[in-house]
Amino acid sequence: MSSNDTVTYDFQAIEEKWQAKWQAEKTFKATPDQDRPKYYLLEMFPYPSGRIHMGHVRNYTIGDVIARYKRMQGYNVLHPMGWDAFGLPAENAAIKNNTHPAQWTYDNIDYMKVQLKRMGFSYDWDREIATCNDKYYRWEQLVFTQMYEKGLIYQKVTIVNWCETCQTVLANEQVIDGECWRCDNAVTPREMNGWFFKITDYANELLDECDTLKGWPEKVLAMQRNWIGRSHGAEIDFAIDGHQDKLTIFTTRPDTIYGVSFMSIAPEHPLVATLCQGTGQEDQVAKFVERTKLLKQSQKHDEEPEKEGVFTGSYCLNPYTGKQVPIYVANFVLMEYGTGAVMAVPAHDQRDFEFAKKYDLPITVVIQPENEELDGTTINEAYTEPGLLVNSGEFNGLASIAAKEKITAFAAEKGFGKQRTTFRLRDWGISRQRFWGSPIPMIHCDKCGVQPVPAKDLPVMLPTDIQLNQSGKSPLPNLESFYKTTCPGCGGKARRETDTMDTFVESSWYFARYTCPDFTHGPLDKDASQQWLPVDQYIGGVEHAILHLLYARFFTKVLRDLGYLTIDEPFKNLLTQGMVIKDGTKMSKSKGNVVDPSDLIEKYGADTVRLFSLFAAPPQRDLDWSDKGVEGASRFLYRVYRFVVSNQQIFNDEKLATNDKPNKQDRILRRKTHQTIQRVNNDLDSDFHFNTAISGVMELVNSLHSLTAAEATEHAGSETVREGVETVLLLLAPMVPHFCEELWGMTGHCQPLHLTPWPNFDPEAVKEDELTIVVQVNGKVRGRLTIAPGIDDESLKKLAVTDEKVAKYMDGKTVRKIIVVKNKLVNIVV
Repeated sequence: MSSNDTVTYDFQAIEEKWQAKWQAEKTFKATPDQDRPKYYLLEMFPYPSGRIHMGHVRNYTIGDVIARYKRMQGYNVLHPMGWDAFGLPAENAAIKNNTHPAQWTYDNIDYMKVQLKRMGFSYDWDREIATCNDKYYRWEQLVFTQMYEKGLIYQKVTIVNWCETCQTVLANEQVIDGECWRCDNAVTPREMNGWFFKITDYANELLDECDTLKGWPEKVLAMQRNWIGRSHGAEIDFAIDGHQDKLTIFTTRPDTIYGVSFMSIAPEHPLVATLCQGTGQEDQVAKFVERTKLLKQSQKHDEEPEKEGVFTGSYCLNPYTGKQVPIYVANFVLMEYGTGAVMAVPAHDQRDFEFAKKYDLPITVVIQPENEELDGTTINEAYTEPGLLVNSGEFNGLASIAAKEKITAFAAEKGFGKQRTTFRLRDWGISRQRFWGSPIPMIHCDKCGVQPVPAKDLPVMLPTDIQLNQSGKSPLPNLESFYKTTCPGCGGKARRETDTMDTFVESSWYFARYTCPDFTHGPLDKDASQQWLPVDQYIGGVEHAILHLLYARFFTKVLRDLGYLTIDEPFKNLLTQGMVIKDGTKMSKSKGNVVDPSDLIEKYGADTVRLFSLFAAPPQRDLDWSDKGVEGASRFLYRVYRFVVSNQQIFNDEKLATNDKPNKQDRILRRKTHQTIQRVNNDLDSDFHFNTAISGVMELVNSLHSLTAAEATEHAGSETVREGVETVLLLLAPMVPHFCEELWGMTGHCQPLHLTPWPNFDPEAVKEDELTIVVQVNGKVRGRLTIAPGIDDESLKKLAVTDEKVAKYMDGKTVRKIIVVKNKLVNIVV
């Protein structure tokens, strides 16, 4: 047997050949099949920016390997692809190039689709969707109107996050460390009228069902739980001295209420102006509020600001003690949490303690630890642990945990408080003031008020004959042909809503539409969605943990309650792949460290690019780019290709007989073959460790070379070699499909490789003929034994203690015990 170095691996011709064949035969088209278990594999769909990048390549290669692996295991696989096509980049590019966003978007889709096909991804392209197509967003608008009628959508004036650069509002989840998630520029507060989805109606379910998502990374679940932020506590009313208004606070520590020294309210609290009016504090408060709002927007998420506040000039009354409590506006109070007002107990909250020290406010201890007496004038930090109540009137002596319930019950009895559960999660503001998005299907009538667009009049389509404003402002508010309409209620003159939806709305249900992309009678075909959903494996970046993944979970529950779906959760399993790193940082155009996949495909071929992206790192970890790594992947494929081509005679010999008397090399190679199958199965089924799976196949290839080399004293037989080569091709098929399909044909197979079942290992074949056992004396290696598999522990112990090399380290000492670790080691303790 030989390996001919002159063999040429023409990857371009091979890859183009198989891609054309797959496309012509619609090899990966998914159709219902009750005889096979379904498997829905989905990667987060791309934004059509113009070119795919290495992050795309890695993400979609991971998904494609899983899809192909599952097909070979006998699953009926749905693996679709589409385009998250609305959004600011298309609009900004259209402005820059003086074109319509639709033209720019569809040109990019055409180009990127060619790139994806060139990578050999096994998509069912018949299910392709683009969210900017009115055949898609028409149904989204229908769902919007149904949500409105169900009370899940409302409009209100509120303080919103405004990005001046993008000329639009952002949801809370889209403000990252005070900056716009899209352009990284500072976000400022602005009062505007907007539309909101009542995601808070689903807060309990969204939180509780995190516990059911066993196939999700705990990191992602922790981020969602924290964002939803459920807290149990008490809501207490504090009367404002000299005012008819009251200040309602939420606290998780009602047991400390007798120790309230001051009240903290958020700068955005609606009573701020009222509280400082006529007190002489108006200017100070106004300046502090404005400065704090701006600082909050620019503040980094993990940055702890210096605690600051300003006295409003007003007091409230503690309903338990009747004492006056000064009211401060403080920079650490969040309007979106609880009621925007927080009672401050410096003795038992560190933040309040630091604030009280700074502004010389009293510190009253109301919880004492056992066997210790704290003094508010001398303590150096807040005491936050459980204890016994003191200075708390009739509740003195109660354990603090029990006192929470009793103090809350007292407030309820007297009518100034109650138990309450609150959430950090806020309703989802979906109004955007840009053009390139799905129009919000609502109509404003002076006589009838706000009305949803009737279903028969949907979709409300974006105009195609528009000139975009260079400033980025939407042309829709000034476009009479768009906003002028008639009221569906009275038939009179009315104005169409000119805001568009947040583009995260489109990505919140696209996975469901893939199950029935051509359905024309509604958003979803219930039979098709039941056939395929939920998604069995979803793949995407961890940066979407809060935004997209939370919204998709919410939207799934809404579609369920509207009768379109029967599932509670959209994604059964979630894989969050790492980033592609080069020169120590994430690849990006701005850093000048981008590697163009098209250049790599031209130089090395798609299979080499796929192999490198899988081998360089486990999928969950960042991939450190290496030119040498790409070259190494290429060399490996050439090595396998040369071996197969150079030894074709063993694959084309129809008279090849079974070797009834396999030699030692046959046994070694067959054992290695089946151990490799076992190893790859374990690696793929355990968190998709493609890198170690590939490493195992590489070891098998090394064995094939060494056991068939010309200089070898004894060769493995042709039948065993053929089994080894076929196993290599089967195991690599999901990873480098063009390469393996081509060689599979060369080895005499008529049936395509992708229709060939995934191999199973022979449990007998993987057993070792001999085992090497380490022998330790008091934990130190003193010898090794070669033994037969299955030897009993007592026999093994006798061999160990009588071994000459081991015996000298025992030096006649008494053996206290002997520890046997099956098939690995013996430790003699003397």
